[in-house]
Amino acid sequence: MSGNQSLCTTFTFVAFSSLAELQPVLFTVFLIIYLFTMGGNLIIICLIWVTPSLHTPMYFFLVNLSFLEMCYITSVVPQMLVHLLVETKTMSVGGCAAQMYVFSILGLTECCLLAAMAYDRFVAICYPLHYTLLMGPRVCLKLAAASWATGVVVESAQTTWIFTLPFCGTGKIQHFFCDIMPVVKLACVDTSHNEIVLFTISMLFIMSPCFLILCSYTRILAAILRLSSAAGRRRAFSTCSSHILVVSLFFGTALFTYLQPKTTHTPETDKATALMYTVVTPALNPVIYTLKNKEVKEAFQRVTQRNPLRQMT
Repeated sequence: MSGNQSLCTTFTFVAFSSLAELQPVLFTVFLIIYLFTMGGNLIIICLIWVTPSLHTPMYFFLVNLSFLEMCYITSVVPQMLVHLLVETKTMSVGGCAAQMYVFSILGLTECCLLAAMAYDRFVAICYPLHYTLLMGPRVCLKLAAASWATGVVVESAQTTWIFTLPFCGTGKIQHFFCDIMPVVKLACVDTSHNEIVLFTISMLFIMSPCFLILCSYTRILAAILRLSSAAGRRRAFSTCSSHILVVSLFFGTALFTYLQPKTTHTPETDKATALMYTVVTPALNPVIYTLKNKEVKEAFQRVTQRNPLRQMT
């Protein structure tokens, strides 16, 4: 570092600085999306909890995913909403580190959890007679625990390593939250080695779950095509369609964001893709799993029909 540079103690977010007149509108839109996401995922959790027919491995993982999505969007959107209302959009370095810890842990955990859900569908379709044995309660708990443990261990180490870097200069982040690459760009040392390591970690821990999902669905597709009944093929595919949509949304934006070289990163593309995986994807998950899932729709109808207020009317 040169002698006239001082270390940053706060970061300033300038993602929406050019949209000052639209910030009240953006606040309203993001608040509605946030409330919808929280409410939708909470309904899914409660619906599965009160419906015995949904107490299966597939819906156990869906409960985990819904809870994770609620935490995921909460790690970013409330802080973004506050910054849309105030003129000074700052955060301490410690607060930024805390946000990155939570956000990155939840992101990697979701990668692993989606892989576990793909494995569950693989066993259900390819080995239906052994499904209850291979996907018992203990196995499901171990898969969920392994997903959370992987996220905590890997991302805690990575985030701790990132915040050993010295940050200096203006401390302005061209983003709306403390994402990895925008923060690394603020370091006042050569970060080429760090970026190679971060890219390698992203390759390993994003592509590994993605590869497992692709392998699972390759086997699932082969098994579905061997079914002689068209109705059986449709029924088998319908059990996977919701998960395929969620995987496509999540991994599509994650791969685009974290596996592209630094030279191709621009503030505009970073913000657009970040909005997709932090705001849009968590909001779409409840819609996908209610509109595309026949069992969830039927359970919802049964619960609403048992509603005492509805019976009185």
